[in-house]
Amino acid sequence: MRTIQPVLGNRQRLDGGSMFGNCPRVLWERWLTPDEQGRVELACRAMLVDDDGRKILFETGIGAFFEPKLRERFGVLEDRHVLLDELQALGLSDADIDIVVLSHLHFDHAGGLLAAWQEGAEPELLFPRATFVVGREAFERAVSPHARDRASFIPGLTSQLEASGRLELVDGETSTVLGEGYRFHYSHGHTPGLLMTEVQMAEGPVVFVGDLIPGAAWMHVPISMGYDRFPELLIDEKRALLEDLLARGGSVFFTHDPEVALAQVAQDEKGRFHAEAWAGV
Repeated sequence: MRTIQPVLGNRQRLDGGSMFGNCPRVLWERWLTPDEQGRVELACRAMLVDDDGRKILFETGIGAFFEPKLRERFGVLEDRHVLLDELQALGLSDADIDIVVLSHLHFDHAGGLLAAWQEGAEPELLFPRATFVVGREAFERAVSPHARDRASFIPGLTSQLEASGRLELVDGETSTVLGEGYRFHYSHGHTPGLLMTEVQMAEGPVVFVGDLIPGAAWMHVPISMGYDRFPELLIDEKRALLEDLLARGGSVFFTHDPEVALAQVAQDEKGRFHAEAWAGV
């Protein structure tokens, strides 16, 4: 039996205009309330799947690897490693995780791979037993980033993942380590090679959509982020995925929505997509 448990991996505040691209503030502030600096609160949420005892973690949130100055710059709200606290509350530690699947290696999705910052200490890779599953194209992007998003990657992280000897790079629909019941979708609009994993559940397929659809507000197809590399491509990819999931009774897992973790894909009478949250999740 497979179960899904949302786990928080720290929260941050980012500029609302950047999060909603060319959408005017008069519209987006109806969805997320900005603070006095125009920033909106975002989750950096991971998805924990218990697959008959196997513990599979989809992403790790932003974590607490930043030094204090950078933590403030990027609006990280907690100075502790919240993901580890959340796992502990479930009776787990990072050493209990069998597989970590990463949609891409931007720091707000992969920073939780590292231990909390300590002055004078080298960054420490956590999850000592886990196999790390990353899309090959997304990994290569992190190794050789474009100038536009170089600051979004953590220096040295790719080398640490390779040195672990537990890295699986994928470029097809399936993963050897994940096995049956999981398949991949790919997106290139936010960053090249974004890996989105579809998990087959009793209730229907659930896709960890990562930054293709950060939260419920972005279910509206024209809404994209200023951080997206190719917004028009992303919009086309989003529409195609949502149409597919709607036809199959599928759901999406949001990594950045501050309130909603898991939602079924729905469509209104005007054809606009929206999220119908799962009860209790």
